[in-house]
Amino acid sequence: MDNVRVRFAPSPTGDLHIGGVRTALFNYLYSKNKNGKFILRIEDTDRARSTKESVEVILNAMKWLGLTWDEGPGNEATEYAPYYQMERKEKNIYIKYVDDLLNKGLAYPCYCTPEEVDAMRKEAQKNKLPPKYDGRCRHLTLEQRKQKESEGKTAVIRFKTPQEGVTRLDDLIRGIVEFDNSLLDDFVIMKANGVPTYNFACVIDDYLMKMTHILRGDDHISNTPKQIQIYNALGWEMPRFAHLSMILGSDGARLSKRHGHTSVLDYRKEGYLQEALINYLALLGWSTQDSQQIFTTEELIDKFSLERCGVSPSTFDPAKLLWLNGEKIRSKTPEEIYSLFVDWLRYTNNEGLISGWNNNLLKQAIALEHDKIKLLKEIPELVDFFFAKDVDYKEEAVVKTLLNEKSKLIAEMVLIESAKRLLLKEDFSADALEQYARDLAKEKEIKTGQVFHPLRVAISGRTQGPSLFHMMELMGKEEVIRRINIAVNKFFRK
Repeated sequence: MDNVRVRFAPSPTGDLHIGGVRTALFNYLYSKNKNGKFILRIEDTDRARSTKESVEVILNAMKWLGLTWDEGPGNEATEYAPYYQMERKEKNIYIKYVDDLLNKGLAYPCYCTPEEVDAMRKEAQKNKLPPKYDGRCRHLTLEQRKQKESEGKTAVIRFKTPQEGVTRLDDLIRGIVEFDNSLLDDFVIMKANGVPTYNFACVIDDYLMKMTHILRGDDHISNTPKQIQIYNALGWEMPRFAHLSMILGSDGARLSKRHGHTSVLDYRKEGYLQEALINYLALLGWSTQDSQQIFTTEELIDKFSLERCGVSPSTFDPAKLLWLNGEKIRSKTPEEIYSLFVDWLRYTNNEGLISGWNNNLLKQAIALEHDKIKLLKEIPELVDFFFAKDVDYKEEAVVKTLLNEKSKLIAEMVLIESAKRLLLKEDFSADALEQYARDLAKEKEIKTGQVFHPLRVAISGRTQGPSLFHMMELMGKEEVIRRINIAVNKFFRK
């Protein structure tokens, strides 16, 4: 199909969640693959729950993820604007189509209260029938309607759903799906306050905005027969529908907060890269023939197709996302990681974490720990010892390495000798320092580890960290010797 137009149409009633992002991503990839248009529309007809704050969250999340829309909020100089449904309602875009259906006898005013409708559904359930509105206002005469209005009753507008036959959907992912019309009720298309309902407004907007394809989560599949009926009633050609498989948590239940973060910006706060999240979400419900796992966004656009989208649910695996984030970080230069880290500090208001740190030293420290970084938030903990005036000695490291009864005397000797001998070394490169340590072990007839480990703990306060000798080279002779002397005085000369 030429001139592909797709949309992501979130409701601003909270954060942008993982499922919504996956839907936005698949629409974005499909539009770019087909050289089409990706539209962002805000469906804010739920006035009780929609907020400006939620709109901002959605827009910020989309911008961070790089899911740039061709039309939508902030880019409304098009024939299809506005892109907020309540603004469209104020322009009387929906009421003319409600009137059209009323005039054709395909919709009708319903004066039943919410309590009465609820009672109907409970009665139907009691009688083991489909829990739906019973259509009692469907055949009211004009006089009966006037009587109810004279009693002060307000009306919603219901669509007159066919009561026989089936509604047929030819889904691009699921194939043919049929819905028994006898199980569908006469659903509300406009509330008593004049606000259109979701199922009605999205059809009108999708048609007027010339959407060619509707890609959305399978939780919307139950809405589809209602929307198809509206298309048919108005005599409009329908877009093609594609319902994406659901995303499950590790326990097999639909993904929710109890499975961890679901809001996309929570992942930003944790230190994930947007490209890692994009890469991972693309794998939830779509795959390539060769099961490729790591993609650039450009590769995703080039390879994406609805034919490779599956029907079976996908399981969200936090461990795989974390692994993938580490892979993305490792693919970057230390300079790039530093820049991403600084952006993360600003976003999380944590710039104080590196207050007083030397930027050049930080970049070099990041380079040493390059292969260990899985999240941007881990960087301070991995490299903070480089910048500490007072070494933070980890108790476990001290007990295991410096004060162990079997090796205490050797550790003391190694540190005292090193403080003296390193002072005389002119070559303080990593290679020269390693050779020094090996020569000391050979001279004293001890294992190399009995030299390496005490030096590491004395200098960094911990047993884990970057390459010992590269770490020493980066710190420099004066600082290394200062720290060794601190350890000797602290643990051996009490």
